[in-house]
Amino acid sequence: MIVVGILVLVFAAAVLLVVGTSDIASVSSRRRAILAGAVDEPTATWQHRVAAWDRVFVQTRLGAWVQRQLLLAGEEGRSPVLVVTLAALGGAVLGWVLAVGLAPVFGLAGIAGGIVGIRAWLSRAQDRRNEAFVAQMPELARVLSNATGAGLSIASAVTLAADELSAPAGVELGRVAARLRFGASLDVAMREMEERLPSREVSVLVSTLLVSARSGGSLVSALRDIADTLDERKEIRREVRTTLAQASVTGYIVIGMGVGILFLLNFVQPGTVQAMTDHWVGRGALIFAGALYTAGFLTIRRMTRVDA
Repeated sequence: MIVVGILVLVFAAAVLLVVGTSDIASVSSRRRAILAGAVDEPTATWQHRVAAWDRVFVQTRLGAWVQRQLLLAGEEGRSPVLVVTLAALGGAVLGWVLAVGLAPVFGLAGIAGGIVGIRAWLSRAQDRRNEAFVAQMPELARVLSNATGAGLSIASAVTLAADELSAPAGVELGRVAARLRFGASLDVAMREMEERLPSREVSVLVSTLLVSARSGGSLVSALRDIADTLDERKEIRREVRTTLAQASVTGYIVIGMGVGILFLLNFVQPGTVQAMTDHWVGRGALIFAGALYTAGFLTIRRMTRVDA
């Protein structure tokens, strides 16, 4: 009970520390901005410092990877330095909680959990962005069909669709239009979009546009057929996801129950988990149970995954 109380107090203190630090940084930034306006001298704000750190960080391999993942997730406005810092702090806090609440060896699992958590967040954000783009594709195909039917070229139709559609379709087509304005070929610009949005629907749309641009053909009717097909696929995907939602939630609940049982054992009999880690039989049992939980979770994820 004492350990739980300590953990609650530490968590509350951490939250208050983060809120207080953010508030102080915001007040300091406003004060420097006011002073800069009064004396007409440039001062470095918190945002400028973070931007400078980002410029240095993205030159490294890890920084370039984080920036690329944020771009694919549609979170390019976030700072790579802050994302990595929060992941490191989250892993450290989780590792400390597991080390204090269970056993010191579980601290390493907490640190690994912070890394896995940020990767899972980025992966989920990318999946949501891909799904949002696929959901907009029927409308996108109709806009392109109407534009090309009115006599516009494919490049002009892409620019028009970028202005008409909301994010993420409008943002992605805006990038394609920008690449075309700066001299890139339609093939290169569309293939880059296909790499940012890996899905069968996007591949079909890109292939249709490129084939039509190279050899001609009835692009208007092809795009209308694609729009009708995508509407049907969207409804089917929605039904499948609704059907599999319970199984997906079950996978997360099973993992949570496994970790919760360890905390419950330590709460009922303090030192139980520590004693298990001190003996090879206990270590083997923990490793075997963890492997079974992980295998079951991955199996559920694989069975309930609906590829785009």
